[in-house]
Amino acid sequence: MGRPREFDQPAALAAAMDQFWRRGYEATSVRDLAGAMSITGASLYNAFGDKRSLFRDCLEAYIDAYARRRIAELDACEDPIRGIRAFFDDLVEASLNDRRGCLLINSAMEVAPWDTELAALIEDCLREIEDGFCRALNRLSAAGPRRASGSERSTARLMLSAVMALRVLARAGGHEERLRSIARSAVALAEGHRSL
Repeated sequence: MGRPREFDQPAALAAAMDQFWRRGYEATSVRDLAGAMSITGASLYNAFGDKRSLFRDCLEAYIDAYARRRIAELDACEDPIRGIRAFFDDLVEASLNDRRGCLLINSAMEVAPWDTELAALIEDCLREIEDGFCRALNRLSAAGPRRASGSERSTARLMLSAVMALRVLARAGGHEERLRSIARSAVALAEGHRSL
């Protein structure tokens, strides 16, 4: 009996993520995944479980690499407005340079309606993004002449909506100026807290 074939799991996971990102969950077959990952179907099942388990691993890796990275950068920025502007500038550039859209938002539309566990994972990440905006707005309000207004959560939700709209429009081939306008509007929402 031969030894199982060894392969680079992070590279294989990245290749699987690309397939799901480009094609979506339903349109991506196990054969597509195995081919992209340069492994056999048996190796895929042995290493990652079934297609859904692999998808969950890809989605979690995406959340760590993209969403949580942007949130951490926002948290680390001393000037909340500068951090929010950088968040949206980065998002617009990513959207213009990569028309696959956002794996998180794509998955929210495709798989969340029928898979409650994946829906919970997606909702948790969306809440993390919202919380990141809320923390930035709270820092901004606390630094002003008045105490926080209490509207930070509502504004953070509107900013999250801007993220989602921007990513969906980009996936649909949205015009650059439309994407930049959405980003400017989101920053303007945050700037409104400076004068509260």
